[in-house]
Amino acid sequence: MERRQRGVSAGLLLLLYQISQVGLQNIPSVTLGVLLLNIFLFLNPLKPLSEVCLSVNEAVHRKNWQRLLLAPFHHADDWHLYYNMISMLWKGIKLEKKLKSIWFAYIIAVFSVLIGVVYMVLELLLVIILDDHSYEMNCGVGFSGVLFALKVLNNHYNPGRVSNIFGLPIASKYACWVELVAIHLISPGTSFAGHLSGILVGLMYTMGPLKKIMQACAAGFSFFTEPDRPRNHYSEYYGYYPDYQHRTPRNYFDYTGGLTEEEQLERAVLNSLNERDFGGGTHRNEQQPYGFWFPPENSEEDMRRRRLRRFDRR
Repeated sequence: MERRQRGVSAGLLLLLYQISQVGLQNIPSVTLGVLLLNIFLFLNPLKPLSEVCLSVNEAVHRKNWQRLLLAPFHHADDWHLYYNMISMLWKGIKLEKKLKSIWFAYIIAVFSVLIGVVYMVLELLLVIILDDHSYEMNCGVGFSGVLFALKVLNNHYNPGRVSNIFGLPIASKYACWVELVAIHLISPGTSFAGHLSGILVGLMYTMGPLKKIMQACAAGFSFFTEPDRPRNHYSEYYGYYPDYQHRTPRNYFDYTGGLTEEEQLERAVLNSLNERDFGGGTHRNEQQPYGFWFPPENSEEDMRRRRLRRFDRR
């Protein structure tokens, strides 16, 4: 394994410069926390890399399960840190705004551990299939597996995009697979199983049962906000009725007074007869009450005047 350079170096300086260009105020809290944690552990590692890297031999045979927690947040050198954290910066900004901070932090925590588990399962399968025990000794560190899982989530929540990989336009849903092969061909020392583990965990979340399991585990905690919950039209745009969609519909009889259709029709006719104009009361330009409306009756004086007008015209 390549030895890490200590102290402030070019990759770290470039990373800090890129973060400053984005602006700390523009980076969501969980994404910023992950960046700072990785930078801190790069400058102040808890243990040497040989004691934090994850392998079947160390985690399974020697029962060093703490490596599941330590391996993702340690990096081999400054450029390893730079490329991973730049990827985390852009993916985190997009996904944390989409999923909200608490749920995004939950995803990071679960993915970090689960990807390590899947990684060891893949290595054990290689041992069994190829009958080669050297795969038990493969020891990996870094945040790359989590980033591949986040790429799957990003493509899931932003479908239909096209990624440019080495100048080739690739549909976003296939981009992670193309990158998996391309990175392994360009840099053979990278962990193919570690990156593949990230893709598989991402698919387990977007297409498999992982998301439902995580929701079930978080159901007892009120501070978790479930992602992808349909928004209420009224609460989103007006804010007056946040519980509108959960209210029990009012009873039909609240509006009709318990009357049948025939009784409602009869009541409307009576109201109209009682409230129409009988030479005093409402004016013709006044709004008429609900129900049927009959024209006002003519008085005897009006009828006499009309008869006189007919004689005058002759």
